Amino acid sequence: MKRTIIDPSQLELNDKVVAIKRVSKTVKGGRTMRFSALVVVGDGNGHVGAGLGKAGEVPEAIRKGKEAAMKNLVAIPVDDSRSIPHDYIGKFGSASVLLKKAPEGTGVIAGGPARSVLELAGIKNIRTKSLGSNNKTNVVLATLNGLCALKTPEEVAKLRGKSVEEILG
Repeated sequence: MKRTIIDPSQLELNDKVVAIKRVSKTVKGGRTMRFSALVVVGDGNGHVGAGLGKAGEVPEAIRKGKEAAMKNLVAIPVDDSRSIPHDYIGKFGSASVLLKKAPEGTGVIAGGPARSVLELAGIKNIRTKSLGSNNKTNVVLATLNGLCALKTPEEVAKLRGKSVEEILG
């Protein structure tokens, strides 16, 4: 259900580091410490992606995460009031994120990880609720899955063989 963007070099992308964790691997000689960085990139105009990078130093992990996020860019449908076309529940693992359409002037009502994705996607009016797991990686990916699954009224009308007026009522 992902709609990937072919050329991310033509977009002006902003990035945001959502989480940095210190992870360790136990080997024969002891523990080796590394860093894991969860990065979200977006152009604020309906394109967003997330990536995970791991390295021995934090800046290198962030750079790798940003590169991974640019490879996973998706296009998000945004309506006239800079909100989403309809309500949806995005799921990833045990994390679920409820995305609710909101009228003009509502703002972004969302928790930390989901807020990062929505702001970089360019959504200005939305209400969300994180359900289930509060693991930052899973919440970010659940938000992205929910946004990818959204359909515009035009797409729904085309799938059903009806006009947009019949769909919207």
